[in-house]
Amino acid sequence: MTSAPNVTRVSADGVAWLASAGTYPRSTLALWEERPDAPVVLPCGTVFDVVSAPTVFGRRMLDRLWDEGAGSGPVAVFRGRTLLFAAPGTAQRLPSLLDWEEWGSQRARAVPPLLCHGTGDAVTVPSLTCDDASDAARWLVAPDTRHPWLPGPEVLLWAAVRAARPAVRISIFPPADQDAKVYDVSRRR
Repeated sequence: MTSAPNVTRVSADGVAWLASAGTYPRSTLALWEERPDAPVVLPCGTVFDVVSAPTVFGRRMLDRLWDEGAGSGPVAVFRGRTLLFAAPGTAQRLPSLLDWEEWGSQRARAVPPLLCHGTGDAVTVPSLTCDDASDAARWLVAPDTRHPWLPGPEVLLWAAVRAARPAVRISIFPPADQDAKVYDVSRRR
């Protein structure tokens, strides 16, 4: 028996929130009213920023946010990237936090680049109704309120570091000396 495709829909409040990011929100709403299946380009920086990660790494970040953290705001997939919607200002702050964590060091080469979209940037958001089985652009976590919680740079840094742990050893301690002599003291009297 074949199951029905999973359809993710943006709520009416979520539509209003997304449209509020545009320069002309009423025009965006009118377009979506006429064509709810149309993706739209929206500016970043005032209502939300977007952190874009390669799909698999982005999904690992999302898993960490939901399994071990506070959850996420809206999340979409578009052209092989996971788009994590974040609090305004995140795009400006997150790169310096990643540098502080030595993200670009040799230890972290296995970690893919995170692209931060903020003021002056724009992103394509998926249509309001997406069929997970066939749409390349779709919502993983659809906007469902006029004021969604959006993670800030510290929360996304935490998720990125946790997602990177299986691929990269991140530690403040130097690696153990492999030539060190180890004595079993468990049988001492």
